[in-house]
Amino acid sequence: MTAPTSTAASSLSRRTLLRNGAAIAALAAFSPIAQTEGFGASQKESGMMPQTAGGNAFRPFHVNVSEAELTDLRKRINATRWPEGEQVSDATQGVQLATVQALARYWGTTYDWRKCEAKLNSLPQFITEIDGLDIHFIHARSKHENALPMIVTHGWPGSVIEQLKIIDPLTNPTAYGADAADAFHLVIPSLPGYGFSGKPTAPGWNPVRIAHAWATLMQRLGYTQYVAQGGDWGNAVSEVMALQQPPGLLGIHTNMAATVPANISKALAFNEPPPADLTAEERHAWDQLDFFYKKGLGYAIEMSNRPQTLYGIVDSPVGLAAWMLDHDARSQEMIARVFAGGTEGLTRDDVLDNVTLYWLTNTAISSARLYWDTHRMSTGGFFDVRGLKIPVAVTAFPDEIYAAPRSWAERAYPKLIHYNRVEKGGHFAAWEQPEIFCEEMRVSFRSLRPAR
Repeated sequence: MTAPTSTAASSLSRRTLLRNGAAIAALAAFSPIAQTEGFGASQKESGMMPQTAGGNAFRPFHVNVSEAELTDLRKRINATRWPEGEQVSDATQGVQLATVQALARYWGTTYDWRKCEAKLNSLPQFITEIDGLDIHFIHARSKHENALPMIVTHGWPGSVIEQLKIIDPLTNPTAYGADAADAFHLVIPSLPGYGFSGKPTAPGWNPVRIAHAWATLMQRLGYTQYVAQGGDWGNAVSEVMALQQPPGLLGIHTNMAATVPANISKALAFNEPPPADLTAEERHAWDQLDFFYKKGLGYAIEMSNRPQTLYGIVDSPVGLAAWMLDHDARSQEMIARVFAGGTEGLTRDDVLDNVTLYWLTNTAISSARLYWDTHRMSTGGFFDVRGLKIPVAVTAFPDEIYAAPRSWAERAYPKLIHYNRVEKGGHFAAWEQPEIFCEEMRVSFRSLRPAR
């Protein structure tokens, strides 16, 4: 997405221009496409090439949080200084006080991190150094012959916890009524600055560099043919991998596709009316995007411009939880219903497993820097078409930030091998709807599996 020209800007009110300028800046912070190679000759010097002489060692990883850290967390939760309640009866002013107080009561008295810790430690976890940074990843191999390797990337405010529910169904499909021919080997890394991966000490770890690192990881693991999957930042990384076309990458799947046509991006940025020829499905996507650009970008604007300022969410666990819950309207509504006693998508423990991971690893700011780092080298919007030339599969979840229409997906991805608009699910697709997600993975990649 480009900035307004002087002629176009003159036709906008000062308020509209300021609002749209902020939205453009935030969306540019998302964009991973300013450069798709970008490292040139320095790539070899920086360690992106396969390492030798023991430099590619995999170190087993085990989570072991001290009881003192958990005691301190509960103390901080229970000592929260609360504001007055919102002035309205809905969430238009932000995450409602009742939701956050219900979360804090459960978190500070009943929630048990050790259950999540045990889940993580039941899986094969490793650390390997790539380009000078420790990368944490789960590596779950299938027992089935000819399983297809797949690297799955989370986003913000997510983590590898988003993918825990899909590991057994995808690596062990016969136990879930699926075919052994649809088995996967799974590689699930933590993004730099997230979870148990290292925290970059200098700028530069943007989706371009991460995509190179992921290709190095797959090569280091010995996978000569594989696929990639992601949503949110995971989509950005997967699409950049598709642009870079590393040896062995057969195709990608996305649950938050970048398909928005240039005329739609421009019209949304300048507060123009929607084109008259939009289909009903396209108009729905327009409405979702229009809402997000006008009311859903606060977190992205702050993190893309001033991530270091977020000291409050490093010091207050409840502040961190509220910040993370306010990612997108539909997810926030679902989580509010869960903490009000509802049962859908995620559980209270699901939500707090993820927030607690961010707290215990102190990654509130290091994860936010990905927005700032990407903003410095971006020229377009997160949902802009990138020109991918390899096979792409798309699943449109109805409660995602926007559900990509089939027509836009077909134009954005010339080698679209699968498209499906499912009936339920939102931004955290694998986490919320693991059965639907797993079936989509099986169907999406059948045509790319090497011939038996």
